[in-house]
Amino acid sequence: MDTKSELRLAVLIDADNVPFNNVKGMLEEIAKLGTPTFKRIYGDWTKPNVAGWKAVLLENAITPIQQYSYTSGKNSTDSAMIIDAMDILYTGRVDGFCIVSSDSDFTRLAIRLREAGMKVIGIGERKTPNPFIVSCDKFIYLEILKRHETVTDTSPEKSKVADNKKSTLLAVDNKTLKLISESINDVADENGWAFLGDVGSMIIKKKPDFDARNFGFSKLTPMLKSLKKEFEIDERETDKSNTKLVYIRNKTKVKDKKKPEKRMQPQKVNPPRSNSEADK
Repeated sequence: MDTKSELRLAVLIDADNVPFNNVKGMLEEIAKLGTPTFKRIYGDWTKPNVAGWKAVLLENAITPIQQYSYTSGKNSTDSAMIIDAMDILYTGRVDGFCIVSSDSDFTRLAIRLREAGMKVIGIGERKTPNPFIVSCDKFIYLEILKRHETVTDTSPEKSKVADNKKSTLLAVDNKTLKLISESINDVADENGWAFLGDVGSMIIKKKPDFDARNFGFSKLTPMLKSLKKEFEIDERETDKSNTKLVYIRNKTKVKDKKKPEKRMQPQKVNPPRSNSEADK
């Protein structure tokens, strides 16, 4: 589809492997990526560990699917989700899937759906195993979807929550800087400039769980603007009012271009000798 708003998504939620306390924030995030046409949640609703979900299902128009556990200690919701996902795939009524789970058992399902041309978005906690993360086109951590606490509330409980959120933020380390720098080089023009939208898409292709919110920034642009030592930003005017195109390039490459080029000294070549001189 041409625009994100036209992307029809099937949202399949594993109630056994994700918390229920941020359903609204999760669905708001999914709405930014497309239109959820299927919203199903799978679990054994006779168990007390999924009781928290029951209060939010009707409020958010999510259809519960009952799946009893056939064996004690075994999770049987995985197979039900996989079967439904394949049934929905063959109907041809969606453009992508949103799998909400922190379980690596859905890795093969995500790969199969992408092989069929589907867009696959994963949502789960930071504990999600890497194989499932990289099998998705994009992966979003539930931790960054938690709503920010109001600044006016200074109670000890709220302050503790805010401190915990800060502790979950990732640092912009050398590995992250290298990822951004190499992605810029991959899509840059001959002068080293790259359109920021293309850079963001390239980063997601290489690392599906990359998100500026993981580092404490609302979007990629302010994150890169804060890294002034490494990157140069150029905001270019367009025909539309209040609309600018953002371009970026590596500062290290700019410095290299400013270095004077070493010129090779021409080597002195002796003129060829004539036949008469060679006979002497």
